[in-house]
Amino acid sequence: MSSESLDDEDTFKILIATDIHVGYLEKDAIRGNDSFNTFEEILKCAQTNQVDFILLGGDLFHENKPTRRCLHSCITLLRRYCMGDSPIHFNILSDQTVNFNTTQFPWVNYQDENLNISIPVFSIHGNHDDPTGAESLCALDLLSASGLVNHFGHSHTVDRIEISPILLQKGTSKLALYGLGSIPDERLYRMFVNNQVTMLRPKEDQDEWFNLFAIHQNRSKHGPTNYIPEQFLDEFLDLVVWGHEHECLITPTRNEQQLFYVTQPGSSVATSLSPGEATKKHIGLLRVKGKRMNLQKIPLKTVRQFFIQDVVLADYQDLFTPETPQVTKKVENLCFAKVTEMLEEAERERLGCPLTPEKPLIRLRVDYSGGFESFNTARFSQKFVDRVANPKDLIHFLRKREQKEDIKDEVNVDYSKILKNKATEGLRVEDLVKQYFQAAEQTVQLSLLSEHGMGKAIQEFVDKDEKDAIEELITYQLEKTQRHLKARAVITEQDIDTEIQRFRDSKKNTTEEENDIKEAINRAKAHRLERGDESLDQSILDDLADVDMDSDGGSAPPPTRGRGRGSRGRGSRGRGRGATASEPKPTGRGRSQKSSAPTQSRTIMQAFQAPSQRSSRTGASASYKVDEVSIEDSDEDIPVMKTTKPTARPSSSFSSFTKTSSQSQSQTSRGVAFDDSDDEEDNPFKGPSRGSRR
Repeated sequence: MSSESLDDEDTFKILIATDIHVGYLEKDAIRGNDSFNTFEEILKCAQTNQVDFILLGGDLFHENKPTRRCLHSCITLLRRYCMGDSPIHFNILSDQTVNFNTTQFPWVNYQDENLNISIPVFSIHGNHDDPTGAESLCALDLLSASGLVNHFGHSHTVDRIEISPILLQKGTSKLALYGLGSIPDERLYRMFVNNQVTMLRPKEDQDEWFNLFAIHQNRSKHGPTNYIPEQFLDEFLDLVVWGHEHECLITPTRNEQQLFYVTQPGSSVATSLSPGEATKKHIGLLRVKGKRMNLQKIPLKTVRQFFIQDVVLADYQDLFTPETPQVTKKVENLCFAKVTEMLEEAERERLGCPLTPEKPLIRLRVDYSGGFESFNTARFSQKFVDRVANPKDLIHFLRKREQKEDIKDEVNVDYSKILKNKATEGLRVEDLVKQYFQAAEQTVQLSLLSEHGMGKAIQEFVDKDEKDAIEELITYQLEKTQRHLKARAVITEQDIDTEIQRFRDSKKNTTEEENDIKEAINRAKAHRLERGDESLDQSILDDLADVDMDSDGGSAPPPTRGRGRGSRGRGSRGRGRGATASEPKPTGRGRSQKSSAPTQSRTIMQAFQAPSQRSSRTGASASYKVDEVSIEDSDEDIPVMKTTKPTARPSSSFSSFTKTSSQSQSQTSRGVAFDDSDDEEDNPFKGPSRGSRR
């Protein structure tokens, strides 16, 4: 294949980047310009390679309300590199009023007669720069109104999401660009489970479109529902660009169940000193021609070097023990040697790279379990204050957690150790209940109630002093199960046990289970009010928010839910958002007033008497399984030639879509070719691919 056919008039060239975090540590004397320098390198790379457009996967800004300096620098860079006289070689066929529904200028910026755009930028929002306020605006909307960025993938409703693609065509190649901005993981997880997420597809020639999806959510599992499994996404997709995760895993991996590829470009700047941030930073140059694609990794040269190393003092018994004289001094000397080694390695790697900042990031994690003592880290850091970019957090001391005993039966469980360990790990009460019943023997498993419901009721009792929550949950579930058994006309004892188990399992992880829990808790509150107890502080209930997990700091346990506006921690949203009436509100630990009237105590057996009549609901459950296979791609440089044939800017309307619900399994056959070989570096498009779908 000749070099002229590499970037011909039928090939899309897309620069892919995520989590740029412009403005991160902008007030730091050493690292203040890192995010701006890397953002400029990304834009310069797009200009050099003459891409058709830039696709950003969220978190362009680090703060929800960026400073004036941050906005000024970002606008300056976008104007410098993305505006010009270069022609645009693709057209938009979809209804742009639907695609760009957050602006009063609902059309792509390069078709605006008052602007001269050479490189369009398409971006979804992340959890750091997500829309807020009554107008639901974010910093990207400012750039969109100024004509510098095309903001898409913003969902205006919380009960149902319909993702309408931007339909692009260049020559004979057709590209359907889907996007979904950041949504709290727990809420989006429930919406996927309840089939409330729909992806629209063109009615005509569905198999000819290359389907590209940009998403900004947790990919790794941080909790039962604090992530989005890949299996939730529709299988007609060809490539998923996954934002929010900061570890650079840009080489596309194939999901063998859904048969699409996933690329995770990672962050462009290290926002936490975690192992995931230590991997080399890359952006991707994606080429799409028909149903074939090629992704070229481009290393970033302006990223500050980051080296991290773990030291376990117990492994150096040949040098010292906790009883060795002046052991603290010897430990300090060992740490000094380790930091010096990492600085020497950083200096060797920086040779020949003038764009790389001089002072690297160094993190030494010291495990001093086994009786060792820590030393003065401030005094130690003074030795490297002129050589590292992070002298204040150079050393991090940690202790290994004690091993938990195996839970074999109900009698041998040491609840004090479980509660102590779990409190340090930040788990919630319902997580403790779930772990106990999962580890307990079959004889003590719940047969009528669910672990999730029991955990919620216990949390209401502990956090909010709702004394009737557990009793009402038992009563409500008993009433509903009795009505179900009567409707089924079940008589024999064996059939009753089987039907109860089936009825209980059918409600797991469904909206019906959440509604049952909510109804039982509301009944408990009603009983408390009837007795004349003082009501709970409504501000606590109104300010409760969905908690969003971020991967800025690597994998971490789920945070404990708080009341109102919490402090912004590393990798967390730090801002509450009230739940809607159609969703169960997350419970939080709040201060409630003590009840003034005594509570009537009843035994569990008494709770199983005198059932009342209430309506029942039905629900469905779903289970998912994750499996990935890694594929290497080519790192060889591919010669670039810009096609000079301009295309007309006006676009035609293409608004005919078919709805495809998430988890839909009836899809037409298709094939996606992914080039991962270095044998023919002049030809990024080969087919048919061994990954073709049949």
